[in-house]
Amino acid sequence: MSRKYKFHKPDAAYFISFATVEWVDLFTREIYFGILADSIQYCRKNKGLELFAYCFMPNHVHMLFRSTLGNPSGLIRDIKSYTSKQLINAIKENPRESRKEYLLAMFKKAAIEKSNGKDYQLWRHDNQPIEVFSSRFIKQKVNYIHMNPVNEGLVTCAVYWKYSSARNYAGDQTVLEIDLMDSIEGWLLVEWHERDARANWGFVSITNLGENTIAVRLSFIKFYSIFFNNLRI
Repeated sequence: MSRKYKFHKPDAAYFISFATVEWVDLFTREIYFGILADSIQYCRKNKGLELFAYCFMPNHVHMLFRSTLGNPSGLIRDIKSYTSKQLINAIKENPRESRKEYLLAMFKKAAIEKSNGKDYQLWRHDNQPIEVFSSRFIKQKVNYIHMNPVNEGLVTCAVYWKYSSARNYAGDQTVLEIDLMDSIEGWLLVEWHERDARANWGFVSITNLGENTIAVRLSFIKFYSIFFNNLRI
């Protein structure tokens, strides 16, 4: 892995992406998404994970996160190791999994090719962490994360994708709770302005408020759904 893609500052926030081997579309069933979501939630509550934005795609994951314990590399390693074991078991035990033989064969093939001594390899080893270094970077990456399902043609609006923090910033924390950026005192402040909403769920505008504070305004088009009745502005 090049120097560009390493965790150089243990207390910094990072944008990270990691994918299944051969970019296999594993996450096509709720049970598999649930395993990943449960692992992330556990790490938030017990391992010092601060999760500011995320999206689970069919074959890869995007996260904007920080390790409060100063061990981002170990945190991602633990998530990938645990979910790999749980997902393999779920595939084996799922009687409705029509792709069982294919999936297990792909993961077994990857393990053999890497000669890592394991029966299966589910995740690629590369993570590509990039340190959060500017307000412009935050704008770009949050927008990229939220618009990923839209750009892939999976949904027409970012909030329609169930496993995305676009829903959280639109007022819905029921799928996977995250650390909304307005909760990071002295670092990020999220401002809501529904009257400025635009016809793009991923639009983000940045306003500098000082050395240690960045205002991130995430504006969304009005979506007439029951969970938006509680939207606070």
